[in-house]
Amino acid sequence: MQMDEQLIALVTQKVLEALGQNAPAANEAETPEGAVKGIQGPAMLLSEKEEAKPGSTPDEVVIGIAPAFALSQKETICGLSHADVLREITAGIEEEGLRTRYVRFRDISDVSFIAQRAAKFSGSGIGIGIQSKGTAVIHQKDLFPLTNLELFPQAPLITLDIYRRIGKNAARYAKGQSPVPIEVTNDCMVRPKYQARAAILHIKETEHVQDGAPPVELEVKWRDGW
Repeated sequence: MQMDEQLIALVTQKVLEALGQNAPAANEAETPEGAVKGIQGPAMLLSEKEEAKPGSTPDEVVIGIAPAFALSQKETICGLSHADVLREITAGIEEEGLRTRYVRFRDISDVSFIAQRAAKFSGSGIGIGIQSKGTAVIHQKDLFPLTNLELFPQAPLITLDIYRRIGKNAARYAKGQSPVPIEVTNDCMVRPKYQARAAILHIKETEHVQDGAPPVELEVKWRDGW
């Protein structure tokens, strides 16, 4: 009797495994190309639209997105889904009463330059740059590329809460306020631990750079179930 129960349990396990292997194939056909699954929230679908133009409304913050973000790379260096990261930054901006515009800069992979260009395209003059590995910068249009408002260089230590606060602070700068800079943890062991992986991710990001390609507007949709 004991052997029969063990056999039934084994067969049941094998059947469930087989069903589990087949299920993704069925769902995959229903998942739009370019969708990025969220871990903490809904999935995200980025769609490229027309060539981006500088904005004129003072109530917007532009999020400048790196070439490989949500394309060949779908998560940060510490495993945060790009869908969750972008959702939190957007939520932070919207909580301050401002709106978000998304622009992909395809001709450069340096986050400081992406952020500065985002600021120049923003009607408020404030932009956020985000790399695929998670490094982020808040920038102002009249500052030099390597002179910024706030820099978040240690991507492995950036949490979703910090990304949300990045959005909030960027919106506050856009409203002419002087927010308290976001405190981030500094760990001297992060660099040696993640240096090789960070270099590889940046190389992969740079592989998607298209010389002379103009920036493009992105439409972002959120949905549960993809």
